[in-house]
Amino acid sequence: MVTSSDSPVPGKESPSHLQDREVRLLERMLQIYSPSRQEAQVSAFLVEEMKSLGFQAYQDAVKNAIGILGSGEKTVILLGHIDTVTGQIPVETRDGKLYGRGAVDAKGPMASFICAAHRLMGERNSLGKRIVVIGAVEEEAATSRGAQQAVIDFRPPDFCIIGEPSSWSAVTLGYKGRLLLDYRLEIPLKHSAAPGKLVCEQAIDFWNEVKVWCDKFNHGQSTFETIDPSMRSFNSEHNGITEVAHLIMGFRLPVGFGADDFKDLLLHTAGTAQLAFSGGEAAVRADKSNGLVKAFLRAIRENQGQPRFKLKTGTADMNVVAPFWKCPMVAYGPGDSSLDHTPEEHIEITEYTRAINVLESVLRYV
Repeated sequence: MVTSSDSPVPGKESPSHLQDREVRLLERMLQIYSPSRQEAQVSAFLVEEMKSLGFQAYQDAVKNAIGILGSGEKTVILLGHIDTVTGQIPVETRDGKLYGRGAVDAKGPMASFICAAHRLMGERNSLGKRIVVIGAVEEEAATSRGAQQAVIDFRPPDFCIIGEPSSWSAVTLGYKGRLLLDYRLEIPLKHSAAPGKLVCEQAIDFWNEVKVWCDKFNHGQSTFETIDPSMRSFNSEHNGITEVAHLIMGFRLPVGFGADDFKDLLLHTAGTAQLAFSGGEAAVRADKSNGLVKAFLRAIRENQGQPRFKLKTGTADMNVVAPFWKCPMVAYGPGDSSLDHTPEEHIEITEYTRAINVLESVLRYV
């Protein structure tokens, strides 16, 4: 939080003092453990922090942290997320890298949003635009509750940036869609030496048949055009009368894929098993011929970077808001996404600072 000796106007600070403040913000965010559905503390922290930095800040109905500065006909929404996957990582700085759960996915991008917007605080009355920073809850859960609330509360902006790691010199244009499947098969218990397949064997047959179908579909397709199946969990039990196999499966789906027909295929393949579907976000691929992308290309080049575009096989809140807001939209943020959810999650401090520099310029250009 800003103290009496700290100025909320970054122009009055030395570059080193400003960088220290920005790194400290991320470090304090990482010190607050906030797995999905446990974001209340970090949300309250960010609201108070943004208020101290001069934002109009509040928590919405689902505990998203909202910060707003500036005014005008044009609106730019910076939509990050403040939840993480489970698993605490000691917060520490080593060799120019800041370690902690969420450093990359996605408190690093979220902190860079706040810092970049704050750098414009002294110009807020002349910007001619409203900048809305949203720290969303439950992005790592299938509910995407925070993004869903943002769609309800905010009209479609002129531009939207989603806070996800892309590296400071790259912009993400698309994410695959997602479908989650809960498979449950219950059959009468029998001796393992009796004829016929046991419940676990039947469940494995289902997985194998679906996997073969996906492999055939994927033949000759590029990575962003494939269906990517995964087995999230597999367990079985019996009560002396029946035995049950329970699978949770996930599918990453390409743009334009007919999810309803795929569900019918899964239902037919499952036989007598019970299926339940959730997490049905459609894939999204943004256009790169717009003012937002041009602003990123310019800003990255001005910071001596070579701009790159990325398409990701995961999903993000971009999948949730893009069908409703229908505005120029990209995902951007510092960090190496291969470190997402890993026990070695960390962000390079120089990477973090460069991303803030890029975002500051982008917010001026759009």
